[in-house]
Amino acid sequence: GDDTSDTTGTDTESPATAATTDAELAALIPEAVADDGVIVVATDASYAPNEFFAEDNTTLIGMDIDLGTALGEVLGLEVRFENAPFDSIIPGLESGKFELGMSSFTINPERLQVVDMVSYFVAGTAWAVPVDNPGDVSPDSACGKKVAVQKATVQVDDITARSEECLTGGESEITIDQYTLQTDATTAVVSGKDDAMLADSPVVAYAVKQTGGQLELVGDSYDDAPYGIAVPKDDPDFASAVQGALQALMDGDRYVEILDEWGVAAGAVDTAEINPTS
Repeated sequence: GDDTSDTTGTDTESPATAATTDAELAALIPEAVADDGVIVVATDASYAPNEFFAEDNTTLIGMDIDLGTALGEVLGLEVRFENAPFDSIIPGLESGKFELGMSSFTINPERLQVVDMVSYFVAGTAWAVPVDNPGDVSPDSACGKKVAVQKATVQVDDITARSEECLTGGESEITIDQYTLQTDATTAVVSGKDDAMLADSPVVAYAVKQTGGQLELVGDSYDDAPYGIAVPKDDPDFASAVQGALQALMDGDRYVEILDEWGVAAGAVDTAEINPTS
């Protein structure tokens, strides 16, 4: 990007509460990332309220988008989000196509083998069913049912293990319908194609609200775990810059303001950590 135009655009659009640039953190950004004044961040825009398209179907909005933009303010760089299929983001980070990944990634050992992750939020898994639960489904009673889930999420492992338990217990397996987009998984439940879905708790809560009484939560959320921004594995300075910038947002007012705006303040954390293990 062109430094001059980027800076001008940011100045005219920044809210009064824009984060202050931290020169020491900015100095940690790899030259290859900083030289064009832009951090290219991949996200899967099907996961409202965390990342999704506005009504114009081109503008990316959501908690992660706002947090990422504020992160860029601290680092003195524009953040440009690019929509990508969820399961392509980490490979794209490894290949150098993207510079960061910010897409409601739960931090887990498998992901930490290939990328570094900086924690910034906590979410669990929740389930939703059509209103009045015609399939009589719950997280612990889904054998023989059709369940929708987004590909490559931690919920795929969850529902696969539950299906195996059904078979072990002599019951019918769960029919697992995997969708590239979370929005398609939600639609499958609203339409009755699937009996239930599971996804991250803030996303399921938002889907229930947005579908206007067509879906309802079932059971309690469980398996709370941190979200992390994915950073290329071989760049500890870059991870430190992201960690420091997130911590600066948490220490000020901006972080909580953004979470409040999207109705997800229940997931707030006090500390940003690199590769937390628990």
